[in-house]
Amino acid sequence: MATEVIMPQLGESVVEGTVTKWLVSEGDEIEEFDALLEVNTDKVDTEVPAPTSGVLLKIYVPEGETVQAGTLLAALGERGETPPEAPEPTPAAAEEKEVEKIEPPAETQPQQSVSAGRSDDLGFISPVVARIAAEHDLDLRKVSGSGRGGRITKKDVLAFIESGETAAKPAAAPWESPASGELFRPTEEVFKSAAKASTSAKPGEVIPHTPVRKSIAQHMVRSKETSPHVTTVMETDLSRVVKHRETNKALFERDGVKLTFTAYFAAATVRALREVPLVNSSWGDDGVHLHPHVNLGIAVSLGEDGLIVPVIKGAEQLSLLALARSVNDLARRARDRELEQEEVQGGTFTITNHGVAGSLFATPIINQPQAAILGVGAIEKRVVAVEMEAPSGDIEDVFAIRPMLYLSLTFDHRILDGAVADHFLGKIVNLLETWS
Repeated sequence: MATEVIMPQLGESVVEGTVTKWLVSEGDEIEEFDALLEVNTDKVDTEVPAPTSGVLLKIYVPEGETVQAGTLLAALGERGETPPEAPEPTPAAAEEKEVEKIEPPAETQPQQSVSAGRSDDLGFISPVVARIAAEHDLDLRKVSGSGRGGRITKKDVLAFIESGETAAKPAAAPWESPASGELFRPTEEVFKSAAKASTSAKPGEVIPHTPVRKSIAQHMVRSKETSPHVTTVMETDLSRVVKHRETNKALFERDGVKLTFTAYFAAATVRALREVPLVNSSWGDDGVHLHPHVNLGIAVSLGEDGLIVPVIKGAEQLSLLALARSVNDLARRARDRELEQEEVQGGTFTITNHGVAGSLFATPIINQPQAAILGVGAIEKRVVAVEMEAPSGDIEDVFAIRPMLYLSLTFDHRILDGAVADHFLGKIVNLLETWS
């Protein structure tokens, strides 16, 4: 059966694109991930890769034509196979097919997760190149491009990988057991270190401040002095998330990725930030500055040394798999003290886990100059009242045991009012409870 190539949705709000150039012709042999055509939207050219290997049986949309996301562009299959007939494009086509979402690139590309698009220092990066780089944790700045204008091609990346110069893929992170609700479980060494520091102190003793502790103290005091803090709390049922994780974690492990609950919280938060952009902002004397991209900070405990907040740059461009991979990598390197300075700077929103020791909910301090911070408590199985359909067809209230979680949002009241903050947190709750 022929494989359909459809017009991708290039961003959350962009629903159409123009075919600017076909890079192959009908009858050509194509390998999976090879670039098929270039699509333009909002003055950005993006290559569309082949979803599988085969022969290009038919091109349905000629160069220069603008079509809706979800429109059939081409068909791949076996030589001599009859291609399917093109259906009439409809507005619903984009909703009926799963399409790859490609956002315009962030101004500063993350080292471990370069996205498709144009970068000031790398030039144009195709989805194929970006995907291979992400799979191998490859910094594309180390690759020499042989394409037009020094552009990095698929062959350049594969050749670099074969040369053995890439860093070994990090081992899957060892924290977080199923349904534990913990985001970044500190290693046993970190737990022991923190416990020793808290129990070995003697009455009357003066414990010298470490540079990290001084920095944390200064930042926390400055944050409380800078903005009026208000916290709102909501409860969410994680049944759908737990089920999805149990179903898919083996698939992620085959890709060398530990699928933790963190990835789900990050994905839901990023989606909510795109839908309520005022939360992804900072206060300025001239006005509220809305950030064009989501640079998501994830707090990681370092035991007695405090915590650190590595940042996933351009998180809105990442899939659940890519977010999980970034979470694994950044948390591991944070604890191994291997983070670069730029990897803990530039955050626009932060998630912090206070449920690691069983805390149900808390009121975290805002990571300045951000507008808000999300606190995630412990996942607990609790008896809750839910509506279920009875054999008679009536809807009845029944007791059920569900994995429940409290989410708290501490926000800068100069920027956000309670209604906006509750709307944003409600978005996250809804996304988690309806996960599919």
